Amino acid sequence: MVDMNLVIPSIEQMAPYEAGKPLATLERELGVSNAIKLASNENPLGPSPRALQAMLKAMHDSHRYPDAAAWALRERLSERLGMPMNEIIHGNGSSEVLELALRTFVGQGQHVIFAEPSFVMYRMICMAAGVAFTAVPLRDLTHDLEAMTAAITPKTRMIFIANPNNPTGTYVARAALEQLLRNVDPEVVVVVDEAYTEYAEAPDFPNALSLRGLRERLIVTRTFSKIYGLAAQRIGYAVGPAPMIDYMNRVRPPFNVGTLGQVAALAALDDEEHVRASQELNQDERTRLQNALTSLGLACAPSQANFVYVDCKRPARPIYESLLRKGVIVRPVPAATALRITVGLPAENYRLLAALSEVLNA
Repeated sequence: MVDMNLVIPSIEQMAPYEAGKPLATLERELGVSNAIKLASNENPLGPSPRALQAMLKAMHDSHRYPDAAAWALRERLSERLGMPMNEIIHGNGSSEVLELALRTFVGQGQHVIFAEPSFVMYRMICMAAGVAFTAVPLRDLTHDLEAMTAAITPKTRMIFIANPNNPTGTYVARAALEQLLRNVDPEVVVVVDEAYTEYAEAPDFPNALSLRGLRERLIVTRTFSKIYGLAAQRIGYAVGPAPMIDYMNRVRPPFNVGTLGQVAALAALDDEEHVRASQELNQDERTRLQNALTSLGLACAPSQANFVYVDCKRPARPIYESLLRKGVIVRPVPAATALRITVGLPAENYRLLAALSEVLNA
């Protein structure tokens, strides 16, 4: 019998993170071959050729520990972003820097606010730490910043804002974000999660790094998993005031990012052609995908990311499972009638649309 006092109550209530189903798992479970995966918002073009070359070269030093300070990468990020190196911290994906922020600045008895639905890790890291939270429902599938501000209590220590939001792809406009940064109590840490920022193209989409002058306690997180195509290497980073980054480094595990991830990210930063090609592909295919989904009678949220949030107007789980049997992996989301579909290569998107049309008409 399991001892119910073994873990804190919030961990007892947690469910493990459900990642997008791997291709090998689908093929093993259902016997499907030549499956495609449009579930995890990965870059369909893959990593930069420069990143691949850098990793191959670095493999010869695999017997050496990585640079614990990620000096070369942070130096390049410092040059690129115009920020001092001591205001940048690296992490095992942006998920780790989000967790580092929470563990560093939020204690027992304090409170966190985030949107719902939004990136599931906000809820998970709060529950794992036994920290109370308020999940504020989206309004029109977008962060309701007024309601989030109203949810602040004297115990509130941190607010997470995903911009663009995952899983809806919607965004908080610059003026609205500026207002929140000005109005929230200075003691509250605001974390703006910009995992998909390179895909955003709306004229009023804000670069949160340009708003750092509005408040001291602002942390901006980014990742190399999305447009840079380095999801397998698990590398992200955060930018914040030097004293806050110093505290986060005290909590950060040593050697948290491997050598391959560091050299790949460094090389990827210099391959601007690969980034532009990824942006152009995403813009073209996202528009085509949204138009085609709408023609099937489905409702799509206006996305600024590399995925589309689709309201199927009927239970989505059976649609997801039927697509699996056709070798197409998408992502069911908490909303009972919604799917999140990653923008893939043209051939992948055609296959998805054909399979989805068959499922809907069955």
